[in-house]
Amino acid sequence: MRWCCLPVWLLYPKGLRSLGWTSDRRFSYGDDPGYTSLTDYAWYGDNSGGTTHPVGQKLPNPWGLYDMHGNVREWCEDWFDTYVGGIAVDPQGPATGSDHLIRGGTWDNNARDCRSANRDSAPPGNDNDNFGFRVLLAPGQP
Repeated sequence: MRWCCLPVWLLYPKGLRSLGWTSDRRFSYGDDPGYTSLTDYAWYGDNSGGTTHPVGQKLPNPWGLYDMHGNVREWCEDWFDTYVGGIAVDPQGPATGSDHLIRGGTWDNNARDCRSANRDSAPPGNDNDNFGFRVLLAPGQP
């Protein structure tokens, strides 16, 4: 049996930084201050037609992952807590909570909300039609 999990929120900015992304860049492909390239990478309010879309119809990020900036928000393993910012090494979220963290933008968001660092919260069991998930295979598992 394979062991899978939801990613923790911190994997998103850490993964982007390992690809050369810095906090002054809004997206994995660059800053894009006018949001002129976002349509190539994300389904969002301006181009989605008001619905989700099958994965893989937009350009992938540098790791080959699709829909990292739009289409659906992604559930994270973390419980939601206020992000205080600043510099921290491997910050840990709360051990329990009432809402899980969700990240990214959706098919009904404006371009600004599709940023890599966009985060929000929702209670477990929320079946919103603009939420989805990405699973990770744990390292060292068959």
